[in-house]
Amino acid sequence: MTRRRFPWLPYLVVVAGAVLTVVPFLDMVMTSFKGPGEAGTLPYRFLPKAFDLSNYRAAIDQLDLPVLFRNSVVATAVITGSVLLTSSLAGYALAKLRFPGRDFVFRLVLATMMFPPFLFFIPRFLILVHWPLAGGNDLLGRGGAGLTVSIVALAVPFLVNGFGIFLMRQFMVAIPDEVLEAARIDGAGEFAVWWRIVVPQTKPVVVTLGLLTFVDAWNEYIWALLVSTANPDVMTLPVGIQLLQDHVDPARTMPVVMAGLVLSVLPVLLLFLLLQKHYIRGVMLSGLK
Repeated sequence: MTRRRFPWLPYLVVVAGAVLTVVPFLDMVMTSFKGPGEAGTLPYRFLPKAFDLSNYRAAIDQLDLPVLFRNSVVATAVITGSVLLTSSLAGYALAKLRFPGRDFVFRLVLATMMFPPFLFFIPRFLILVHWPLAGGNDLLGRGGAGLTVSIVALAVPFLVNGFGIFLMRQFMVAIPDEVLEAARIDGAGEFAVWWRIVVPQTKPVVVTLGLLTFVDAWNEYIWALLVSTANPDVMTLPVGIQLLQDHVDPARTMPVVMAGLVLSVLPVLLLFLLLQKHYIRGVMLSGLK
């Protein structure tokens, strides 16, 4: 009834949501071009008086951008690849293979999603510190810094994702068992069935999970800050941008930080634009499943 009386209402809600989403991003971009003393003044000005590129030069000069970018790319690529592989394999096993304790294992996977991630940061850090035969440690994990001095520390806690396993499993349940049985009758092993039949059919949800994982890993701050305190050489872009506040003129702090954020957002935005069609299709199919 409401839709008949107000057919424009759904469009108004969509437009309002789009404005609330886009305006903060545009404000970040505009602030990155503002000159000294322009940001945070009243009355507020959305547009800069002049588009000043010096903020980007200051951000690049203060940040060791190639190193930070390399660390972020390596950690994000390893995490994303591992999550896609482990989620697809585990999702296939929980959806299509029959073995004792399958439902119990699936419930354990669901249980891991109920705890906040930062709850395990300190235990994970201590495990990496005492990792045997790494970073100067002996066989019992004593005497050194373990894996915390390596870039590996940025990725290890996030190599497996409970939500990824759940998402892939829910999608794979809808794949007809008859297709898989036909492949097995033809002599295909379980790995061949997964690789040749299941993986091609899950491409949309794989892209969706990959994008979500990429964004989370790229923007990870708390764990990266914890690891970089042990070894500044593994510092990532989010941590480096946050530290910009301590190394620039206070009158230019906000514009320079915003310039650093724009540089950090560009890879994520580019990846989303390239995979947008697959991402939207994956979200729609995941909802239907």
